[in-house]
Amino acid sequence: MIAASPPPVTTLPLASIKAGYNPRRYFDSRKYDELVASLRLRGMLQPILVRPANETGDGYLIVAGGRRYRAALEAFGPEGEVPVIIREMTDQEALEAAIDENDVRDDASETEQADAAVRVLAACQDDHAEAAHRLGWSKTKLDRRLALAGLCEPVKHALDERRIKLGHAELLAAVPADKQEKALETILASGLDVGKTRDLLMRVTQDLAHAIFDKSECLACPFNSAAQRALFETHIEDGHCTNAGCFELKTQTAETIRFEQEECAERTARSAQITAGTGICGEQDEEDIDDTHTDAGGDEDRGVDDDNGDHGGDSFHLPEEHGVSSADCGKRAAPVAASDTATGKPDTPKSTVTARSIAIRTKELREATWRTVLARALAANPARAQTTILVAAMSGTLPQIKVETLRGRAGLLVGASFPDLDFSEKIAEIQALSEAQAATVLSAIGAAYAKDVASFDHVADLARVFAVDLRDAWHVDKTFLERYSKEELRFIARECGLIAHIGEKAFAKLLGHKKTDLIAGMLHALGFEWAGRLPSAMTLDGAYGPPIAHAVAPASEGSITDLAA
Repeated sequence: MIAASPPPVTTLPLASIKAGYNPRRYFDSRKYDELVASLRLRGMLQPILVRPANETGDGYLIVAGGRRYRAALEAFGPEGEVPVIIREMTDQEALEAAIDENDVRDDASETEQADAAVRVLAACQDDHAEAAHRLGWSKTKLDRRLALAGLCEPVKHALDERRIKLGHAELLAAVPADKQEKALETILASGLDVGKTRDLLMRVTQDLAHAIFDKSECLACPFNSAAQRALFETHIEDGHCTNAGCFELKTQTAETIRFEQEECAERTARSAQITAGTGICGEQDEEDIDDTHTDAGGDEDRGVDDDNGDHGGDSFHLPEEHGVSSADCGKRAAPVAASDTATGKPDTPKSTVTARSIAIRTKELREATWRTVLARALAANPARAQTTILVAAMSGTLPQIKVETLRGRAGLLVGASFPDLDFSEKIAEIQALSEAQAATVLSAIGAAYAKDVASFDHVADLARVFAVDLRDAWHVDKTFLERYSKEELRFIARECGLIAHIGEKAFAKLLGHKKTDLIAGMLHALGFEWAGRLPSAMTLDGAYGPPIAHAVAPASEGSITDLAA
């Protein structure tokens, strides 16, 4: 048997060689300097593998030997010549060869392998089995490296430079990317080992056992600690969610649904009592009465409130229990007599849709949305947060912040060891905070107050003073409209200007369709923009909020006129 002859070696000037794809992200500076010195002393002993640059037809691209190429440029300059092996290769063959050459190095970085795995998987049309085969990896190794590909760049560089261990990176891979850099800063500043990092992350996770929402989506979620356990040796305990933002959003949604279900059950019970002639006043479910009723020119269409449109001045004060005040009870129609029913009159009184009646059904959503928006505004502005904290402290409402809201985040906000310090040590730790860190802590306390303070009036007052605009974070959408009956949708369409835009007849035609089609028609009306329109049910003062007009220059004048809404 004849042995295969070694590939021919030739020399090329460095100026004719260009860098190709190189999985390497990090070069050890000490070893790199040693390589430059060695090249100057002995020359290049191991040739670089290159291929013709087919796309340009000019020069050669490096397949393997990128570090030697960089060091040779420093040692010899672009006119220096180095030994090379020239081989015809496709892009895919070159990619796999470069990955394989780097994979066998002793100092290969896991993040370099992760980025390479992403490229190979894309070349394999997302076929994991084929990608693992081409890389010569097990499927488990491929999955682990792909999970690390989602790390933010600062974490990747920290692992490349061995400032953190693989265990740190595996733990951070289960944290949302926008939170990883802050966690990395805490790890590095406090010198946390992998075990303490795991303990710290456990404090800021959410226990899925206590979740009130449907957890079916969580089974395949990468932020479920069970998924992390399946991938990595380093992981937190099973049954925890590491994405606090998603957990909170799902919880709020579940609470809103529960509230609406309870409210619907109460309305049904009250309607039944009215029908039975008990005389108990309350709101009726509009969809159970007459979804397609239109009353051109009536108070219902014009959105006139049944107490002359007074929504409570500057603050949107909702009615008493179940949205009915003692004064409203006297205005309700009495139960219809049996003789009225015999003559064909309805056996239940028709409730008028008003801004107040819609606001009652929207109370939970309105308050939760404003709390979230205010919390974000305070989190982004330490000065506002400080004002909030001082007012809360002086008014005695600061203790309403839930204990675990801040205690659970103290490790990230101040330092990983902070929760375990005694009180005097905590004082010293706070005193040592930089101005920026102290501002971050203040912002977090202000945001927590916005979420936890018992009285929504406090939230509303703060939002007004700080000119917080709900338009920045909320808009009318399908989910919002689906909660209302057709008559309520007509009220919203009128106050938001949709009916004026498309005309009474066009909207009456829409109203005759199924509710799903009505909502679709409202949201996609030609030439109508919902952006910036706040239904009265979502505002703080119970008055419709039109879009904010921008300043424009009148055609007859050179000055700019402010058209603030």
